Amino acid sequence: MTLIRASIAPAVPSRAKLLSALETIGIGSAGGLLFFWAQLPGGLISGAMTAVAIAALMGRPLAMPPVLTQSVLLLLGISLGSLMSQQLLQHMGSYPLTIGLLALATFCSTFGSSYYLQRVHGWDQTSAFLAGSPGALSQITILAAEKGADVAGIAVVQTMRVIILTAALPIMLAVSGVTHAAQLPLPTGAASPFGLAVLIAASIAVALLLRWVKFPASWMFGAMLASSLLHGAGLVDGGLPPSIRNVALVGIGAVIGTRFARMKISTLLKHINAGIGSFAIAILTSAVFVTVIAFTTHVRLADVVVAFAPGAMDAMLALALTLHIDPIFVGAHHLSRFVFVTVSTPGIIHLFGRPQDDVDD
Repeated sequence: MTLIRASIAPAVPSRAKLLSALETIGIGSAGGLLFFWAQLPGGLISGAMTAVAIAALMGRPLAMPPVLTQSVLLLLGISLGSLMSQQLLQHMGSYPLTIGLLALATFCSTFGSSYYLQRVHGWDQTSAFLAGSPGALSQITILAAEKGADVAGIAVVQTMRVIILTAALPIMLAVSGVTHAAQLPLPTGAASPFGLAVLIAASIAVALLLRWVKFPASWMFGAMLASSLLHGAGLVDGGLPPSIRNVALVGIGAVIGTRFARMKISTLLKHINAGIGSFAIAILTSAVFVTVIAFTTHVRLADVVVAFAPGAMDAMLALALTLHIDPIFVGAHHLSRFVFVTVSTPGIIHLFGRPQDDVDD
């Protein structure tokens, strides 16, 4: 009995963690509803993210427990997969071309941002390369700690890129009118209770399988894959109730905002110029490739913009959902970028970063 209690105890959240989670959800919900009321594009995500980020920087101990984060990602994956249709598969022939260009864009963006951080802000090569690498923040942070790089500076630059993109991209697309034509329809109705049970059970099963094989973003992609197969095969009709989908959008915004929870304002101010400058380089580089694709393929411009945006995979997929953008196209490209960054970054650091002897010194 003692062993059983000991094994269960760590899984039970403490009172402080529970209160922190409730506060995070409350602040995120208030921010999301405020932005939604103001009719800002992607308001549920950007509002929750902004409110939680501000509160975290003001010193509130905000956090989302892993089980809650995984639940949010699972719900988002189910919603994304429910958009699966034959119409979304019509551009798959262009995927190899655009994914190849995405790899090149990632390479150029990494080296461009790195060069800027070294020449303008005096960063060392290793820290600059890791900060300039778009996506795969967890892997980048681990590699930075191993190589003795500026972990705090890298975290600020990477986090600012995600925050700015998540807040500004929906507004930019709406103002430019890019998302106004031929929007992808969301499911008009919720699935039946039996259909919802099948969706959730299948999504959890596939997510756990992907997690077992160490597939990146397994909770979101597992649910997305299961939901896509069930909807594509016509076995399930309808998606999550709109209220549940909106809860997931607020939740992912709150999760992104908590990235500032362990960041001091002094650290943010110290590296804010580097973050803004690095972000500008990344955006300009992506814009060049997006322009090339827009003039040489028939893929929707909005899809390419979100697919090539150098932001976090979960945040960009959530934006794809709320902005009615092709989630299959966006997911394929952000997953490809994640794999490219994860595989290539250690080699780039080995070739161009500081020698390990310098790090040890």
